[in-house]
Amino acid sequence: MASMIFTDPSSAAAVHHLPFTRFSNGLNPLRRFVGPLHVFSPTPTLPRILSVRSPRSSRFVIASMAIESSAKVIDGKAVAKQIREEISAKVLKLKEAIGVVPGLAVILVGDRKDSATYVRNKKKACESVGINSFEVHLPDDASEEEVLKFISDYNGDPSVHGILVQLPLPSHMNEQNILNAVTIEKDVDGFHPLNIGRLAMRGREPLFVPCTPKGCIELLHRYGVDIKGKRAVVIGRSNIVGMPAALLLQREDATVTIVHSRTKNPEEITRQADIIISAVGQPNMVRGSWIKPGAVIIDVGINPVEDASSPRGYRLVGDVCYEEACKIAEAVTPVPGGVGPMTIAMLLSNTLNSAKRAYNIKIETLRNRVKDSDEAGSLLALL
Repeated sequence: MASMIFTDPSSAAAVHHLPFTRFSNGLNPLRRFVGPLHVFSPTPTLPRILSVRSPRSSRFVIASMAIESSAKVIDGKAVAKQIREEISAKVLKLKEAIGVVPGLAVILVGDRKDSATYVRNKKKACESVGINSFEVHLPDDASEEEVLKFISDYNGDPSVHGILVQLPLPSHMNEQNILNAVTIEKDVDGFHPLNIGRLAMRGREPLFVPCTPKGCIELLHRYGVDIKGKRAVVIGRSNIVGMPAALLLQREDATVTIVHSRTKNPEEITRQADIIISAVGQPNMVRGSWIKPGAVIIDVGINPVEDASSPRGYRLVGDVCYEEACKIAEAVTPVPGGVGPMTIAMLLSNTLNSAKRAYNIKIETLRNRVKDSDEAGSLLALL
C-alpha cells in the first residue's frame, strides 16, 4: 500500500482515558468510569495460564486469560495489582522508618465528567496504597493565574511530593505555561521539558518518566520480553506517549522507528517490528497484515466503536485489531485491561520515588550542615 492517513493524539486527553478494568474471565470488559459495557465473545474458550515475572521480586502473578489463539495476553490489570502491592509495602516502610507519607496533589479545572471520574479514581488509588491525596477543583471560568497560584503553593508544600494537572484544560488557558509551572522535582506526570530533555540525552536521567510510556516498558520487563537489539516500531508521535515511548525503547538498546501521519508505507515498516507500541487513537488500524509473526504488541489506544448489542451502543477497542493480532503475535495487550491500569500504577510509583528522593536530599543537607559539629553523631543516628 502507498500510504495510510491517521492522526496522532496531540493532547494528553487521549492518554488520561486509559484506566480500565475487566472481569477475571477476560470475556466481559467493564469500563470503570462509564459503567458496565457488555461485550460478548461468540465462542468462549478455556483460559490459558501465564506467569508474569517481576524483575524486582521473587513473587509471581498468575494471570488467567481467555483467548482464541496461541498469543499470550499481557495482563496489565494483574501486573498493576502486583505493583500497587509493592508500592503499598514501601509506603508503609517509609512511614514507619521516618514518618514520611508520600503526597499527590491533583488540580482539576472545569466540570467534565470524565476528568472528574479520572481524578476520583486517582484519589482511590492513592488511598489504596497509603499515599496522601490533595485535590483542588476550580470552575471552568477560573483564570490561568488562579491555577498557577495553586501550583506555586503545592510547589512549596513539603507534604506534597507530586503535582498533577488534569488535562484537558479549558480552551482559554495556556496548557504549556501551566504544565511548565510545576517544579521538576514534583513533575510526577513527567511532562516537564527538562524531564523530557533528560530522557532524550544519553548519560542523563530524568527525575520522572511519563506514566503511560513507563507502563508500556514495565509490561515488557515483567513479561520477560527482551528489548535489546530488537526492532521496535512506535505508531504515533505525541508528546505524551509516542515520543517518550520511542526514547525509552532507545534507552533499552532497541532499534526504533516512529510511524506517524506522514509516513509512507506504514504497513510495510510496522511488519518488520519485533515490538510494536501503538498510540494513535484509530480503532483497529493495525491489522494482521501489519504484524510480523511472533511480534509483541503493546496497544495504548482506547477507542469507542458502535455496537448495537451494548447497552450504551458502543464498545471499546484498541488501535490494533485484537482478533487478528492474536493469530499472529507472540503476545498482545487487551483493550481494556492492558496498558490502562498501568498508567495509574506508574503515577503512584513516581509519587513514591519523589518522596524518597526528597527525603534523601534532606539527609544530605543535614549531613553537610552537621558533619563538623559535635551533634553530628547523635542527629544522624536518628535518621
